Amino acid sequence: MDNELEKRFAGQEQKLDAIYRSVERMRKYFLWTLVVTVVMIVFPLVGLLIVIPQFLNQYNSLL
Repeated sequence: MDNELEKRFAGQEQKLDAIYRSVERMRKYFLWTLVVTVVMIVFPLVGLLIVIPQFLNQYNSLL
């Protein structure tokens, strides 16, 4: 009986380790997805906030 329980616990421990590795991998994927999203969307928007007023000043000075 004890031997069977030890085998079950060992099997469960292996499965938990596999789940942990999988969850950590997914966490890293989500982190990099967030970083790429910020770089591709937020940074250009901040850049536009800086460039648009300069463009409008030059456009108004030409008129």
